[in-house]
Amino acid sequence: MNHQHYRQSFDQLHRWLQGRLEQDEHFSLGYSAEASHFIRFNHGQVRQASQVAQIEVSLRLISKGRHASEALSLTGDPGTDQARLEEALGQLRAVVAILPADPYLQFDQQAFNSSREAQGRLPSAEQLIEHVSALSEGLDMVGIYAGGPMYRGFASSWGSHGWDVAISASLDFSLFHGNGEAVKITYAASHWDTEALAAQFAQGREQLTHLGKPRKTLAPGQYRAYLAPAAVNSLIAALRGGLSARALHTRRSPLQALQLGTARLSAHFNLSEQASAGLEPLFNSEGGVRQDQALIEAGQLVGQLVSTRSAREYGLQANGVDSHELPSSLVLGGGDLPSAEVLKALGTGLYIGNLWYLNYSDVGTARITGMTRFASFWVEDGEIVAPIDTMRFDDSLYSIFGDKLLALTREQTLRISTRTHLQRDAQTVLLPGALIEGLTLTL
Repeated sequence: MNHQHYRQSFDQLHRWLQGRLEQDEHFSLGYSAEASHFIRFNHGQVRQASQVAQIEVSLRLISKGRHASEALSLTGDPGTDQARLEEALGQLRAVVAILPADPYLQFDQQAFNSSREAQGRLPSAEQLIEHVSALSEGLDMVGIYAGGPMYRGFASSWGSHGWDVAISASLDFSLFHGNGEAVKITYAASHWDTEALAAQFAQGREQLTHLGKPRKTLAPGQYRAYLAPAAVNSLIAALRGGLSARALHTRRSPLQALQLGTARLSAHFNLSEQASAGLEPLFNSEGGVRQDQALIEAGQLVGQLVSTRSAREYGLQANGVDSHELPSSLVLGGGDLPSAEVLKALGTGLYIGNLWYLNYSDVGTARITGMTRFASFWVEDGEIVAPIDTMRFDDSLYSIFGDKLLALTREQTLRISTRTHLQRDAQTVLLPGALIEGLTLTL
């Protein structure tokens, strides 16, 4: 099936459902499909290559304040798919008939029409394999490539109709040293750039040489540090749930002090949800139209992610997110520090390539703990001198992104979700690296 076939499949289902409604019934239909290549590498050579084409839909039936939904897999064949929807519709009618009314049920009944087919340029499987194999020559490289178009649709009996095509790919890989240490790299793009990927491999090769040096053991304490974009991404991921209107109003957000004005972040810190610039659809799974939303400006909370349900419950204005109230197209603004000068700007301190096992040690103060991971080094006078032992940090995000934040890199790195469980998604984060005055290592 090509792009047009997927859209025709979706439109046919929409028209068919419109003709199946009974009195006082409404429906919404969420459509999610992909045509993906998955290629697994081991020692720089192909271990497994496969293609996945799948269609998943979520059908919701609404009647007199009651609602129920069902998810099912489809084939792309109109007759087969309509028969499956017919069966699902009957099951939903039986469930809705015995449910109580939902007092917070609120669907956006304003009709919209949205269509976007994002352009992309990805290599063929053969080209990708040839290039990665050449770049991996002499390396113990392990990784997985996932790429291809993703199709999303939404339709409702209130007249809403949305269609979106996103094209993206990611190569998530590690380069292993003979001593068991590794450099972890993720390259992701909608327009695949072989030179950019080659530059990532070149940087990885250089870091591998440093991993072979004797390790440096650090005592607990505060250290000047540079957090590479992958490490910054881990910290930003910890904030995602805290941007929810529900979390803020129920006092479960790590950004509560920011909302109350008892704490603030650095004036250099600007975070926004940029629906118009991301790869996720411009509509959500519940019929809302996603909007660009400033969240933190100059270190102060200026917005939140509000679903229709929270809008009704807390008297707010919905801004197009679904009931989970999680961002999917985050942008952390860059700064003035050129990426090529981060080691010089760091001087002496830590270069942290990745962080992992992050968790809150104190949600109220946004205090977070985790471990350094993969390519993390001790730097002296702007030069990497040794890899460091794995260390635990425990520090507040109000410190890391607040009074201790010295600079953000001018260049930003695009990270596209590498999640492939059940289906690929198109969540994106665009962010810089961060130079901080002090990161607290505990053991």
